[in-house]
Amino acid sequence: MSAPTQTTPTAWQEAVTVVVASMDRREELLASLPRHLEQGVRVLLVDNGSRDGTVAAVREALPEVEVVPLPANRGAAARTLGVERASTRYVAFADDDSWWAPGSLQRAVELLDAHPRAALLTARILVGEAERPDPFNDVLAAAPLGVEPDLPGPSTLGFIACAAVVRRSAFLAVGGFDDVVVFPGEEERVALDLARDGWGSAYVPELTVHHHPKVSASRDTYERRRTRITRSALLTALMRRPWPVVAARVSRAWRAGGPERAALLPALRDAPRALRARRVVPPPLEALARSLGQ
Repeated sequence: MSAPTQTTPTAWQEAVTVVVASMDRREELLASLPRHLEQGVRVLLVDNGSRDGTVAAVREALPEVEVVPLPANRGAAARTLGVERASTRYVAFADDDSWWAPGSLQRAVELLDAHPRAALLTARILVGEAERPDPFNDVLAAAPLGVEPDLPGPSTLGFIACAAVVRRSAFLAVGGFDDVVVFPGEEERVALDLARDGWGSAYVPELTVHHHPKVSASRDTYERRRTRITRSALLTALMRRPWPVVAARVSRAWRAGGPERAALLPALRDAPRALRARRVVPPPLEALARSLGQ
């Protein structure tokens, strides 16, 4: 897929940057990044210390992409570095194996401009060549938190990063994705902090993200991913949730055994950093989170 011919950007194209954080996914990036370039928006790749030649390959094949090489893997915090580098009002996140459907970024800009309390919009996700709806779509569409009049869709208290577009100022004000949780599961603390600060988040199914994950030797096994997700949940609880929630998550991980129990030791190692960032959410927000089973 060839890069698009450069034209003068329109107002909406100047309002949004696509930020991708990736590591050792050269071939996926060479396929997905042009899909964003075709939409005429700024594309910024933060490379988490790849050793497969990603940086050189992207710079050669796609010189329009701004590449920020990091010496080591920063996980999801790399996305925050990308947002800091962006100069646009809004930032859309994408993974190396995902891309925003044509028209969705323009619509996201229009909706965020029209809804100044909205800090984050979540798109529906279509998975694989079969375009199978991600089950998370139905969870958000059920609108358990209702629909607030000053938001463009059902209110949310959770999101999937590769399907989110954020108001840059709000995202950075809550610290963005951090170096404690790393990846995956980095979204929970950000969602809580945005809600704590009075921002709104919404699910907007007219926005679409295509996600085409591929099985490869460099990707996490199911067990390793479960361990990392559990670790993230434990550290997020240490940073933002009351002690009974922390205890419940520890107990659940221990009882589950296997990869969940394996998360307890790495979470313990990082607990001091999480505790230094501890700032428990207010009771009304905690009640809201519990009502969602979080």
